[in-house]
Amino acid sequence: MIRIVTTKRLARLRADRHAAFERAREATEHAARQEQELSTLTDRAERAEATTEEVGALLSHAVREASASEQRVLLDQIEMRRLREELTEARAPGRAVFVLLHYGTPLMVYGSREDAVADTATHGIEADRTCGPASPFWFDAEWVLATFTHDPASGGFRGSLTPAAVGLGGAA
Repeated sequence: MIRIVTTKRLARLRADRHAAFERAREATEHAARQEQELSTLTDRAERAEATTEEVGALLSHAVREASASEQRVLLDQIEMRRLREELTEARAPGRAVFVLLHYGTPLMVYGSREDAVADTATHGIEADRTCGPASPFWFDAEWVLATFTHDPASGGFRGSLTPAAVGLGGAA
């Protein structure tokens, strides 16, 4: 079959071809924009994932530190409760506490003289030096065990030096 192409038909075919090329160009541009958006969203998702992992690690570390802090607070509260009870017991009339002094500076407080002598011995301080000859001034002696007795009349403690340990058969 022979087809005769007229100028009008040829112009229409050219217009159709131009429109097809235009639609193809627009589709290519649209695909490129879609690809760019997909790339941007992928980058965002990867950054969000990395940030989420980093935040998770920070949160995990913060939870561990909070737990450790909470344990320290609880231990401190227990220690404060114990010290309050000890202070209440020490305020009983006639009750004495013993303070280890090093050139007049208090280092440790003990509930009994036996505890004081035992503890100082574990630290290499001799019992006779710790409870050695009483000096009229606490700061004159290297190591002194001072006794503080609660005085209800004054609402405080009165201090005195512990007398020298008396050796029984060579033992202090």
